[in-house]
Amino acid sequence: MATVTYAKASRIYPGNNRPAVNQLDLQIADGEFLVLVGPSGCGKSTSLRMLAGLEEIDEGAIYINDQDVTNVPPKNRDIAMVFQNYALYPHMTVYENMAFALKLRRTPKPEIDRRVKEAARLLDMDEALLSRKPKALSGGQRQRVAMGRAIVREPQVFLMDEPLSNLDAKLRVQTRAQIAALQKRLQVTTVYVTHDQVEAMTMGDRVAVLLDGVLQQVDSPRNLYDTPANAFVAGFIGSPAMNIRTVRLTEGGADVGGYTVPLTREQVAGARADGASTVTIGFRPEHTDIVSAGEGGIPMVVELVEELGSDAFVHGHAALTAGADRESLVVRTRPGTTPRIGETVYLRPSGTVHVFHATSGNRLS
Repeated sequence: MATVTYAKASRIYPGNNRPAVNQLDLQIADGEFLVLVGPSGCGKSTSLRMLAGLEEIDEGAIYINDQDVTNVPPKNRDIAMVFQNYALYPHMTVYENMAFALKLRRTPKPEIDRRVKEAARLLDMDEALLSRKPKALSGGQRQRVAMGRAIVREPQVFLMDEPLSNLDAKLRVQTRAQIAALQKRLQVTTVYVTHDQVEAMTMGDRVAVLLDGVLQQVDSPRNLYDTPANAFVAGFIGSPAMNIRTVRLTEGGADVGGYTVPLTREQVAGARADGASTVTIGFRPEHTDIVSAGEGGIPMVVELVEELGSDAFVHGHAALTAGADRESLVVRTRPGTTPRIGETVYLRPSGTVHVFHATSGNRLS
């Protein structure tokens, strides 16, 4: 087992002024399942490849346990990596693919056989599947073979780079649950990269959110959802995304389309600290109610209704600031009671309202 530490680690590709990964400080505990998540180009895969030794580190260092592995060759880092495209040898059987790395290490044949069969049992792979070649496997089976190849090495750290992205939606849900359960069983430190925030929230002990190579927040999925550190994290975590808009400050709080969202004195003072007259407000679709016109609220014209069975999402547009273009909003409601397209409804935040500085985007607590 192992801990992993990024100590102000940076990667700057030749010809680029902006680092792909910028001063990353991150500590991963022994046996932890940590997910790196963010939009395309945020630096998550580069961070993983830096840990694997596949990318140079231009500044800072990376440690596995207490060993500085910054300049250690990949083969000597005692890590195993699962790739997006599985990277299986087409001319080898499943058994041979899983055993190959052990053969290179000149592991005794009985030990190879024990490890391969134990990994196959963990992954619910029967004897018949071990004799097949990759072309005879489904996408989900190939993904399990790639996992098995990593497991047999018994590494200190598992690295997984979007291993589920080639699977269909139903199989992704099933397989991510299997991977999370397997990691808990093996208790191997795991760093997992994905662009899918639902995957991140359902699998990770902690989730690290990156943007433009900079770590925005690292915390448990629950804390990321409840107390996002800034407006980017707030908008990225949660599905559908949080309604986040910059609106005018008033004496009573924030004016959102004629409805005043009350703010604390501390929040107003923080918003006005640099002379700003606006503040960024966020409220989740699931923390918003549709009320009657007489109760007051944010008027929204309905443009789309998504009926999802257990839930329904109502999309629309509203004039949130005088003189500005109408902006889109979404609210979750009970199925079967949804308004008609073109109808005007009135929204009122019913749960936590998140408040951020209009310029920096940082949370105002």
